[in-house]
Amino acid sequence: MLIAPSLLSCDFSKMGQEIKRMEEAKADFMHLDVMDGHFVPNITFGAPVIKTIRSYTDVPFDVHLMISEPLKYIDDFASAGADIITFHIESDSDIQQTIDKIKSKGIKAGLVIKPNTPASMVFPYLKDLYMVLIMTVEPGFGGQSFMADMLPKVSEIKEKSKTENPRLLIEVDGGIAEDTIGQAAKAGVDICVAGTAVFKAKDSKKAIEKLKAIAAEV
Repeated sequence: MLIAPSLLSCDFSKMGQEIKRMEEAKADFMHLDVMDGHFVPNITFGAPVIKTIRSYTDVPFDVHLMISEPLKYIDDFASAGADIITFHIESDSDIQQTIDKIKSKGIKAGLVIKPNTPASMVFPYLKDLYMVLIMTVEPGFGGQSFMADMLPKVSEIKEKSKTENPRLLIEVDGGIAEDTIGQAAKAGVDICVAGTAVFKAKDSKKAIEKLKAIAAEV
């Protein structure tokens, strides 16, 4: 299991130091939630902020675009230093064009599905993707409860990807903690986004180690 701490739960007044702290805690990715106040009812940060914090670590930036028109901003996030860009299949941009644009920048592309979106919606695009991100909460705010009924989507997509793209990774985001990560691991999830469980822990390194240990026991 790989762990991607969500910067949504960090202290925004010292993001650089928080990233360093996660690097020292052996985070596998840095998960950056970009919200535009339109696609979701919240606003976080955009490409300029990501660009300023990029220099603090070499850990890959996993940039999750919760924005209405991701295609318009791929250039900006590519220039800012994104290693992976995931965007919502429910967004207004043309899906294939957006995937192609991301990949043309030498960046890994991923699709995200909200809780009410069926897994089958991503099937036509699997061959072109690095990952699929399944939301296990309604996107927009951190600290929500884990929706275990989203986990069957993992096996659906894994099964389909056996023929389309066997190396596809499945990521889940929302409510991941010590009491839920085992369910995610059992379902076949590859990457778990964890916010509060890592950033609010007394010892973030031990928190990540514990999450990985629980996942490994499944």
